[in-house]
Amino acid sequence: MVSQEQRRRQLAREKFLRQQQRRTVARRKTRMRNSVIASVLGVIVIGSLALYTTGVLKGDDDSKENAGAEVTPSATPSKAPDPCEKPAEGKVRTATWKKEPALTVDKSAKYTMKLATTCGDIDIALKASAAPHTVNSFDFLAGKGYFDHSKCHRLTTNGIYVLQCGDPTGTGTGGPGYNIPDENLKDKSLKNNIYPAGTIAMANTGQKNSGGSQFFLVYQDSQLPPSYTPFGTVSESGMKVLKKIADAGESTGQGDGAPNATVVINKATVTKS
Repeated sequence: MVSQEQRRRQLAREKFLRQQQRRTVARRKTRMRNSVIASVLGVIVIGSLALYTTGVLKGDDDSKENAGAEVTPSATPSKAPDPCEKPAEGKVRTATWKKEPALTVDKSAKYTMKLATTCGDIDIALKASAAPHTVNSFDFLAGKGYFDHSKCHRLTTNGIYVLQCGDPTGTGTGGPGYNIPDENLKDKSLKNNIYPAGTIAMANTGQKNSGGSQFFLVYQDSQLPPSYTPFGTVSESGMKVLKKIADAGESTGQGDGAPNATVVINKATVTKS
């Protein structure tokens, strides 16, 4: 017999996977629309094009079903006070690259990543030897300022317990333009399909080798299939920051939406030692 709790967790995992799949479809549609809009620019006056573009993007947003932080609830539940500070001045960078950066990470060295957020610093010990492509990509993107001033756009508080970040667009559909391979899926920390609290892992579309720049931070043990590259461990002080964010809740009241806390990565830094 499957217990009610097991069934609830199974439904939560299935929902998580469906949302990741919808996001990759949305990314493809966006690329196609951008190509069409570029070709239309030469034959449509600027004013008409502005109205057309606005209509298309609005329609696309409305068609997303249960798409995490992308959905704006009709009635926002009462919120706890925002525990975080105002973001530092600056703009996000939405540059993309055609292919994964060359693998230059030293697998024998120690790497750490610091996410200096509006809610506090989150320090992470990275697993360069077990997930070299992932750590190499984060080293590259952090060096380009890719994560700086970006929002953590999704918080789940039901079934799975994660804070998702890494999309400069803040929509849950953005990425660096390339994908990296899945790695370290048999990490010894993953037992009985549990991603333990303190894990940082790659988000993906539900397809193999579809990770980009989005990642999630596990603030409480979460049952998920071992399909998401675990590539680091959050420090004890970083876990306190995550708990503060989680305690503030999410915007929909349904357990999956934008965090109520203003979580912005002011600066991401990867350091080799």
